[in-house]
Formats: sequence, structure tokens, C-alpha cells
Amino acid sequence: MIKADIAKIIEENSEFNRTDSLLIVKTIIKLLRDALARGEKIEIRGFGSFKVVPKKTGYGRDIRRNIQIEIKEGKRVKFRPGQDLKKI
Repeated sequence: MIKADIAKIIEENSEFNRTDSLLIVKTIIKLLRDALARGEKIEIRGFGSFKVVPKKTGYGRDIRRNIQIEIKEGKRVKFRPGQDLKKI
């Protein structure tokens, strides 16, 4: 499922037209992305929660050149499914 599919479902189940539905989907995604960028936790009851967690520095291997490389620290988004989603 892509953004256009979600917008189409919103259009079919509401009084919004296709353009407004797509704008709604893009706005929600932007709000979620901005909240995660600020380090906030997002919780959608029945679906799950998203949070940003630090990623430690580590080492990996470049298999083409057979050398060890350093993987720099950073951040990643972690998703934890809610109870309703776990039942699926």
C-alpha cells in the first residue's frame, strides 16, 4: 500500500476529493516525521508506537575488499506493534 492508495480510501470514505485526501496523508506523514526528528515518541493506540533510539558504533566487514569497517553511531526508528496489530 502506498500513499496514493491511502488517499483513495480516504476519498471513498469521506467527503474529501482526491487532492485533499492526498494532502491529508502527506501532512500526517510530515507530522510524524517531524515529531520523530525532535526525539518524541509517537503512540497510536491499537496500532503501535514509534520512538527514536540511539545506534551504537560498531564494526562490519566489507566482503568485496575483505577489510573491517567502522559503522558510525547514529539513530534509528524503532516500531513496537500494539495489541490489536499483534492479533493479526
